[in-house]
Amino acid sequence: MPAEPEQLRQSLSTATDRERRISGVIEEIRSNLQRDSVDCHLIGIDDSRVMVRWTVACTLCKLWRMTLKGIQARLVDKLGELVRLIPVAAVGEAVD
Repeated sequence: MPAEPEQLRQSLSTATDRERRISGVIEEIRSNLQRDSVDCHLIGIDDSRVMVRWTVACTLCKLWRMTLKGIQARLVDKLGELVRLIPVAAVGEAVD
């Protein structure tokens, strides 16, 4: 049975609202990250996976995983659902 037009509008509205909330959380955090020569940009959302472009000035920094966990925890708190933050390296960088 196909979805009614109103159901489709609500579904799209919910997805858009979710994307806005995810983007908002990342934007809130970016200024703090940038002070430490780190940056994070939303690339895409695939169900419960949130992909971000992750750039760091120091590739030897061991705290980046803790930082990602903190961002993920903030997303979970704001969304009220479990999501997995997936870092994608910027061109020329490696994510361990």
